[in-house]
Amino acid sequence: MAVTELWLVRHGESVANRAATLAEETGVEVVAVDFRDADVPLSGAGEQQAHALGRWLGGVSRRERPTAAWCSPYLRARETAAVAIRESGDDIPLVIDERLRDRELGVLDLLTSHGVEARFPGEAERRRWLGKFYYRPPGGESWADVALRIRSLLVDLDRPGVPERVLLVAHDAVVMSFLYVCTGLAEADLLEFAQTHTVANASVTRMSRPSPDAAWSLDVFSFSDHLEAAGVPVTLHEGDRDVQPR
Repeated sequence: MAVTELWLVRHGESVANRAATLAEETGVEVVAVDFRDADVPLSGAGEQQAHALGRWLGGVSRRERPTAAWCSPYLRARETAAVAIRESGDDIPLVIDERLRDRELGVLDLLTSHGVEARFPGEAERRRWLGKFYYRPPGGESWADVALRIRSLLVDLDRPGVPERVLLVAHDAVVMSFLYVCTGLAEADLLEFAQTHTVANASVTRMSRPSPDAAWSLDVFSFSDHLEAAGVPVTLHEGDRDVQPR
């Protein structure tokens, strides 16, 4: 048996999501967060979103819902997965895998777009020239680097013993990378899609294939009706903002 359905979930809103959005809106250079990226927790709204996600999962037919979960090691993702699984009433196994971690930004970590221009003008220019997909900040990763992680993970998901439906709790860049790898998008197509689509916090993006040797298709992108139905805020909080294709 091999996986034929991927349920991709972005973590609930984090305290860093809120701080980064505020920093961009106010034009400051540095995002005010006192945690390293791996230790950023959910915000109050993010916890509500995780509970709403779990209640929705619990309402899905047992024959149709995931029976295993893989998760980024970052705290905001682990909190989302733990709350959602508990709230769903299922006791499915949870695998922590560092290949699902967020894209590493290296020296640009915690800098706003204004901060990058002010403190690393050479990097800002290099990013514009190379484009979002291939630009790798010093000490960080490009989207292409994240895609390599995803390709490796997909090999493991095709191993015997992995159930047909798997829940993956990760980050917006990771969800977009799955879309790129699984559907065979070109660089320009991915960046064009990213210009007009954002992965909402605690949303579900579902991909499927009829058989292990068939191509993947995108069934649902950033589904968030479960949040609206629960009266929980739907938050977007864009990740990287340099999405203009070259």
